[in-house]
Amino acid sequence: MKQKKSYGIGLLGFGTIGTGVIKALRRHGDLIEQRTGLRLELRAVADIDLERDRGVEVDRGIMTTDGNELIADPQVDVVVELIGGIGAARDLILKSLAMGKPVVTANKALLAEYGAEIFAAAEEGGADLFYEASVGGGIPIIRALREGLIANRIEKICGILNGTCNFILTEMERRGESFAKVLADAQAAGYAEADPALDVDGIDTAHKAAILASLAYGFPVRLGDIYVEGIGGIEGMDIEFAAGLGYRIKLLAVIAGGGEEVEVRVHPALVPRETMLGSVSGVYNAVLVRGDIVGETLYYGRGAGSLPTASAVLSDLTDVARNLASSSPRRVPAFVQHQARGRVRSMDEVVTRYYLRAALPDRPGMLARVAQILGRHQISIASVVQKEGRTGEHVPVIILTHEAAEKNMVRALQEIDALEVVGAPTVRIRIEDVS
Repeated sequence: MKQKKSYGIGLLGFGTIGTGVIKALRRHGDLIEQRTGLRLELRAVADIDLERDRGVEVDRGIMTTDGNELIADPQVDVVVELIGGIGAARDLILKSLAMGKPVVTANKALLAEYGAEIFAAAEEGGADLFYEASVGGGIPIIRALREGLIANRIEKICGILNGTCNFILTEMERRGESFAKVLADAQAAGYAEADPALDVDGIDTAHKAAILASLAYGFPVRLGDIYVEGIGGIEGMDIEFAAGLGYRIKLLAVIAGGGEEVEVRVHPALVPRETMLGSVSGVYNAVLVRGDIVGETLYYGRGAGSLPTASAVLSDLTDVARNLASSSPRRVPAFVQHQARGRVRSMDEVVTRYYLRAALPDRPGMLARVAQILGRHQISIASVVQKEGRTGEHVPVIILTHEAAEKNMVRALQEIDALEVVGAPTVRIRIEDVS
């Protein structure tokens, strides 16, 4: 029988996810050992607050408030960073990698903003860096891109990557209530933070998009190069109108391209209701990946939460332990830059379809004026619906367009909204005809 090997885990951060990792390890540590012959042991925990009750007992003898003490502990073979944020987490990860100690992290913001530095540190230190839990919680999308789809050129990725936003949009459709009302209810239920800006403004999704785009296209994608638009401007009537047209509104990360230029954008989009992404509801996440050989694959599941995220962390820990046992660190490098001249396409150059809601007087010739302006900017109309039964001087007119360049649409809307007859700024939501 093969001799069993034991590896010590040092946990930086004893919050919600850290607690989940400890619980999951206690529940299924024996199962991991049975399947791999490797024993994962919690040997150190660091957190600034050691007194708060987390609902799980930890030996006080292995707890510390000093993260540096934890990473220097010779009993710690693998460092798990679950602090979050940028400052302390960055310093501790870089120190761990410089010591040659492998790191498992769920820190999407850190990787999105300082990924190039951290990946370089892992290479220089000859240490593993795994980060499955940074995108999609328990969904194995990082592993899919790093290993499962390695033989494919990635043509497109469309992802619902924020459960809070997806929950809000789902409830707005289901209940017919406003963004503000549903957000307040989501906060009361614990699905949204007291300060929800990171989620509803699209920043959290942009962090994840930067990581996925970098992996898929082989160059570091900078957060500042990503177009980001949140869901705060989505109104109930647009969700209603979209449903009548066969669509749902989702906050999407869209990553697409080939060669040296790649689109990376985050914004609300109309998605066909009958598609796989269109059917994803509540707090669930989903990522659709199209490769040139495999075609389309879908990754679906809980994108957050202590135990789903802990599942991804333990999967990474098992990979690290396997590499340590076989003396093969960096068997799967954290990131390999294979596109030296890659760049993110300007949003002005992006071409897509559009949903427009214009507030126009119900008089002859009004739509013709709007159509004339769109035509001058090379925007072709696919269909028009004027919603009946609406009272007031202006009525909503819904226009779906054929594909058009973003820069042309921006200019056209500036001209349309300058018309004296337009009652309110025209609402624009992009359309993604995903599977």
